[in-house]
This record gives sequence, structure tokens and C-alpha cells, in this order.
Amino acid sequence: MSLPIEETIADLGNIDKPLLNSRLAELSNLNAEELALFEQAWAAIEPKRRGQIMYRLVELAENNFELDFDSIFKSRLKDQDAEVRSKAIEGLWESEEASLIDPLIKLLEQDSSEKVQATAATALGKFAMLAELKKLRPDHKSKICQALLTVIDDKSKPIEVKRRALEAAAPLSLPQTEKAIVKAYQSSEPKLRTSALFAMGKSCNHSWLPILLKELASADAEVRYEAAGACGELGEKEAAPYLAELITDPDLDVQLAAIQALGKIGGPEAKNCLEQCLNNPSEVIQQVAGQALYEIEVGEDPLSFHM
Repeated sequence: MSLPIEETIADLGNIDKPLLNSRLAELSNLNAEELALFEQAWAAIEPKRRGQIMYRLVELAENNFELDFDSIFKSRLKDQDAEVRSKAIEGLWESEEASLIDPLIKLLEQDSSEKVQATAATALGKFAMLAELKKLRPDHKSKICQALLTVIDDKSKPIEVKRRALEAAAPLSLPQTEKAIVKAYQSSEPKLRTSALFAMGKSCNHSWLPILLKELASADAEVRYEAAGACGELGEKEAAPYLAELITDPDLDVQLAAIQALGKIGGPEAKNCLEQCLNNPSEVIQQVAGQALYEIEVGEDPLSFHM
């Protein structure tokens, strides 16, 4: 009689059987022998079903931190299907293992799929942050810097990949990163410009604030949205009155970005503005403002347990 895990693995490819969360959860923490069985079964599963399995595993891992499918995600970084490779990278989002740096750089530089390259660039952003916080060895940091900055300068790379590389490199406090952000901001390519604003926020460099405050008044809603988010990341109280004006922005996403930014910035002005939002006719705005106020309270007094 076969073991339940063997049955679960064998059933993965059976399109007559639904993908039940309870069965997929059994694929958590596979040992080497079970992983070998999984890989054997995987080869016979049709591509559409593989994509569905990966999508569900990523979703399950996000919703339940006790589930660990990392061994599967790592093994699928070399899958023949680009969608599966992309999902495998997403699935490893929580992992801070330095052993992932080289495979991610390889996917960024050499993968045939633009989507996989872009997803790999985004994943490297977490390692750039760890490197900046001195939680990685210096050789890892220089490897990440070089890979991301090379991609940003590579004219043959698609815009989507370049912008994700720029966003990922943002935490690295280097003159090259600053130059790359300026160059992207001055670009005629709108997507690169919005990524430059995002990067300004992630850089923790307060010298970008005048540019961000100016862009809060942009005619482009996407630019206002990114500028608001970046102001929140920088956490400068000087931005609060400018963000308060966006509470009545014609674009709901911009309104919500401004509310969340005020929650990160805190202070009396932000608090006052958010309290007024609790009387807003929009339920969404009330909810987001309530959450932002809660964040301010926790920030001011981490030991308070007010909900």
C-alpha cells in the first residue's frame, strides 16, 4: 500500500481530480526522496496543470506561513515552462538564503522570458536590502550591485526588466544607484519615470523629497500614486500637508496611497487628516484611514495593544 504522500504526488497529474488545498498542503517540507518522486511525477503533468499547481502552492504559502514548499520552488527555477519558473521565484519571496542569489542573477541575465527576468530582478531587491543592512557578505553585495546596475544600463533589455532592476537596486546607497535613478527620472519612457519615483522612496535618501513633492501635483495619476507611496517610505513630516491635499484626488488609488503614506509618516497633522477621513462617505477610505491611524498609534506606543 502506497503512502499518502506518494498518492498525493501521483494524483497531481490526474486532471479528473481537483487540486484540493488539503492535499497540496501535504507537499510541504518534502524530504530529498519525496522531492525526487515529485520531480518524476512532474515530468508527466501537462503544462496547464503545472501552472495551476504552482499558482496554488504560492497562494497557500502566502496564506499559511507554516507551509514550506521551498524545495519544490527551488527545483522549478530550471523548469522548461517560463510561467512555472516565474511562479517558483515568487514562491521563494520569504526566503533569505544567500544560495538563491546566483540562480536569481542567472535568471535575470540569461532567461529567455522577459517575465522571468523581471520577476528575478524584483526578487533580488530583497537581497539588495539585506546587503545594505550588512546582513550579507560583501562579495554577495558586490555581485548583486553589479548584476542589477549592468541590467539597468543594458540597452538590449526590455523596459519592464530594466525598471524592476532599478527598483530592486534602490536600497543600495551607492553613487551608481543615484545616477541610475536620476537617469530613469529624466527618461522619456513613462514607466521608467514612475519606477524612478518608487526607487526614490526605497532609497531612504531624503534628498529626493523636493522632486517627490513636486510630482504629487503631476497631471498623471500614476505619477501622483508613486510619488505618494515614496513620500510614505521616506517618512518626512514635511510631506504631510501635500499628501493631505491628495485625500480629495479624483483617482481613488491616489487617495488610498496618500492615506497609507500619512499612516507611515505620523505626527499631529497626519493624524488629524486621517481622523477626518473616518467620516468620509467611502467605506474603503474609512477602512484604510482606520488602519493608517492604528499604525501611527503602534508606532508611537509599541507596547499599547489598542485595536
